[in-house]
Amino acid sequence: MKASAPAKLTAIRPSRLDISANRNEFLMTLNRRSTISAMLFRLGLGLFLLAGSGSCFGQALPPVRGMYTPGFNATNSGVMPEPGFTYGQSFMDYSFDQFRSASGTTVAQNNAAVFMDINAFEWVAKKKILGANYALAVLLPFSNSSISSPTLGAIGGGGGFSDSFYQPLTLGWHFKRADVQVAYGFFAPTGRFTVGATNNTGTGHWTNSPTAGETFYLTKNKRTSISAYQLYEVHTSQQGTNIHPGQAFNLDYSLMQIHPLQKEMLTLLQFGLVGYGQWQTSNNSGPGVNPVLPGHYRVNAIGGAGEVILPARKVSVGFKLFKEFSNSSTVQGYSLQIVGGITF
Repeated sequence: MKASAPAKLTAIRPSRLDISANRNEFLMTLNRRSTISAMLFRLGLGLFLLAGSGSCFGQALPPVRGMYTPGFNATNSGVMPEPGFTYGQSFMDYSFDQFRSASGTTVAQNNAAVFMDINAFEWVAKKKILGANYALAVLLPFSNSSISSPTLGAIGGGGGFSDSFYQPLTLGWHFKRADVQVAYGFFAPTGRFTVGATNNTGTGHWTNSPTAGETFYLTKNKRTSISAYQLYEVHTSQQGTNIHPGQAFNLDYSLMQIHPLQKEMLTLLQFGLVGYGQWQTSNNSGPGVNPVLPGHYRVNAIGGAGEVILPARKVSVGFKLFKEFSNSSTVQGYSLQIVGGITF
């Protein structure tokens, strides 16, 4: 990646447009809202959904979802924004109406919703390390959640500042037909958490998260791409309960196409298929926890995404819509993600 500012696309005729040669202006703008590696935030559904039902089971219950919100880095997963400061604003709606058992059958019809307002900040340095650009990122989320039952009505809910995410180390490489990122980040228990409360906005534990993202370009002009993003969760014990949630692996993926909306390439549309998976990989442990109940959660989803990009202005806005299927030992529903970003 060149350290100098790239030429604006407005000064390039359509016949001379070379996406590969204008990586700093085109691809970095294209990706600023979804490949900001800080665009991670806690779902927090496990503690929230089970807070109202723990007394019914008569034992301590671990979360039924991981910390990472799956799907958020599904597109352009390997591309790092150009050097400078990037700000991202996101709105997330996760709604669920089913709780699935370990066998995948529906065992409850409670309605749950988690709304998130996320402020993400990322700084990319001009200086390279091992041939890669270095970046650091911070995520500050606010949440509002609710859970209700057709028979019991409102069960719980809460709003406020949630668990924050910090990524002090990110390295991004740019190749002729691929972009790759590796990073280390962690979730800090900055959200409100009280044992037994039904209005928690935090999980009460830390999570270490190594990540990787890859984007491969299937065409020479880089308009068709396939991306994958991986994040692994290693949790600490929860304060107040000493419950140790099982580790989890997350996978986001996409197949995307770019279509210019104007001949001058001033406005671009990216659209395609997206999906995610989240799988618990180790048993829960701790006082009062049955390691096999609930079983390891498994989450699957497929959907579509679209984004409008203004390369010369370094601005983008887009959405992703996912429908979950074949989940087990967790809730099942849909998620809507609306995101926007700008680089200065």
